[in-house]
Amino acid sequence: MIDKRVADVAEALADVKDGSVIMIGGFGAVGQPDYLINALAQQGARDLTIIANNAGWSRDTGIPRLMDLGRVRKIVCSFPKGSPAFDELMRAGKIELEIVPQGTLAERIRAAGAGIPAFFTPTGVGTQMAAGKEVRTFKGREYLMEEALPADVALVEAWRADRWANLSYRGSGRNFNPIMAMAAKLTIAQVHGFVPLGEIAPDDVVTPGIFVQRVVLVKPAPAAVAAAGVA
Repeated sequence: MIDKRVADVAEALADVKDGSVIMIGGFGAVGQPDYLINALAQQGARDLTIIANNAGWSRDTGIPRLMDLGRVRKIVCSFPKGSPAFDELMRAGKIELEIVPQGTLAERIRAAGAGIPAFFTPTGVGTQMAAGKEVRTFKGREYLMEEALPADVALVEAWRADRWANLSYRGSGRNFNPIMAMAAKLTIAQVHGFVPLGEIAPDDVVTPGIFVQRVVLVKPAPAAVAAAGVA
């Protein structure tokens, strides 16, 4: 019987290794898997490359906490500013940054999940973003070649899951999570509720379980979860 549910975050993250490339879903604080990120801080893996939309906000939780603990070697993101932890490490020369325009970041991740090695985009032509990249002209317009961006591990947040790890999302929590789930060798999802197999309608399955290896329940579930009838 296929059952990808795990008992706790320690089990979910047990074999995340030093030097891993880790995608972290979310847009700002929305849809960010803080439960998993904080557990990763306790797990102890270091020398990490983090791929995310931004570098975090409050240094008490999430990506800034990993940075403060000295676990992050490099971050690939669109919005690094606003994170005191990142700013301090960057000024001290203790962290690497690869800044990627948001649309390009999303497409690089999506391409990795789709098995597309590279694509061309006009974004960044004639700027510092073009340094070292192939430029081609199509119908009189210049385009940069951008390579797909895969990861060893993706940490994502969804709203509900069944035991096969089919995932559905709630509102804007969908954001980067579905494409990241497809782009990693190992995808771990935190969810706010488990439901019986078949209860998630096929049209509501945004991330099929084939892309997810482990699912863990956020505890304690917020009051909104109970109100939504998810257990």
